[in-house]
Amino acid sequence: MSNTQSNRFFFNVDWITVLIYMALCTIGFVNIYASIYNPEKSDLFNFGSNYGKQLIYIILGLILGLSILLLDAKFFSVFSPIVYGLTLLLLLAVLVIGRKVAGNQAWIAIGSFRLQPSELAKFGTALLLSRYVATFNPKFKDFKSIMFAGLIVGLPLLFIMLQPDTGSALVFLSFMFPLYREGLSGYFLVIFLGLIVLFIAHFLLPLYITIPAIILVGCFFIYQNKRKQKMMFSITIATILAICYLFMVKLIYNKVLEPHQRTRIEIMLGLKTDPKGAGYNVNQSMIAIGSGQALGRGFLLGTQTKYGYVPAQSTDFIFSTIGEEWGFAGCTVVIGLYVFLLLRVINLAERQRSTFSRVYGYCVASIIFFHVFINIGMTIGIIPVIGIPLPFISYGGSSLWSFTVLLFIFLKLDSNRMGFI
Repeated sequence: MSNTQSNRFFFNVDWITVLIYMALCTIGFVNIYASIYNPEKSDLFNFGSNYGKQLIYIILGLILGLSILLLDAKFFSVFSPIVYGLTLLLLLAVLVIGRKVAGNQAWIAIGSFRLQPSELAKFGTALLLSRYVATFNPKFKDFKSIMFAGLIVGLPLLFIMLQPDTGSALVFLSFMFPLYREGLSGYFLVIFLGLIVLFIAHFLLPLYITIPAIILVGCFFIYQNKRKQKMMFSITIATILAICYLFMVKLIYNKVLEPHQRTRIEIMLGLKTDPKGAGYNVNQSMIAIGSGQALGRGFLLGTQTKYGYVPAQSTDFIFSTIGEEWGFAGCTVVIGLYVFLLLRVINLAERQRSTFSRVYGYCVASIIFFHVFINIGMTIGIIPVIGIPLPFISYGGSSLWSFTVLLFIFLKLDSNRMGFI
């Protein structure tokens, strides 16, 4: 690489986003250290501990990210089908040789390291979906284009559900938002919200009330569109499908979900209290966050954290450590960094000349937003515990590296935005 090319490379990369990434990784390391702090073994560079391993993951992740920036931007578009195919093979492999942890067969053991293919599948899917939109320029007005995009997203989602890892599978619903940016009808978002409402209604109301209510709403809209035969037909079909969906939800809830998953949903909806059982994690997490008050108890001074009251505190519940030791101020800083990162990525996505880069940028923003919203939501008790990490902060190599690759691929595409169309 010549000096001119090197200067252009360093000039074009959005280093503000890189600094946000490094800030979040640093916050993660500090709070992982606090979450498992042991006064007798407090060596900062104890590489046998989780925080020591996380430091290695961060350093390797940064090297990995910088290496991605040195690749040709067209590499990611050209090889996206191969990357996607490899992630599907890994998802199939984990079903055969995977290691089962907490009821999920989602990890492949490689020595002491555990690889989670579902994390890699996120950027693999984002790449192929971006390649599809860029190559065929679908407007998502016809069934064929919607079905093909749905197939790209649906295959990894299905394999992840077989593990079963419901949390990671739900993240794939976030790909709806990039498609909406590229022309997918807003009706699909309305339908998505409607499915959530019906899902909640299934718990709060008996079927003999919910089904007549759906029929009445359907009849109202049919009457409102009585002169539009095609619209009346669509509303009728939608009403029938909504009723079928209710019965499907009931079947899946009773026959497919594990007892602990059903309990978590019921606790979240206020239908059941179990502070010493299934609701223990969330209850202790909320106590930890609340006890931090405005400025927090101080670094290494959190009692909930110090005495290990919150399970999985260095992974899924890392935000409770931030809340207890750094208080409302610390939580605001972390959430503010995520908001800044998301706005930055969306802004970069909008300035792309390449459709591939723009769609991929929106995929990055959507995946990160979904993770942040779900993870923080479950630590404060407004969303069921489904076990997904907080990007760049939660302990884990697979998670950190997959988010690093996801983000740095986009930074590379953005750095070459004037030459990659």
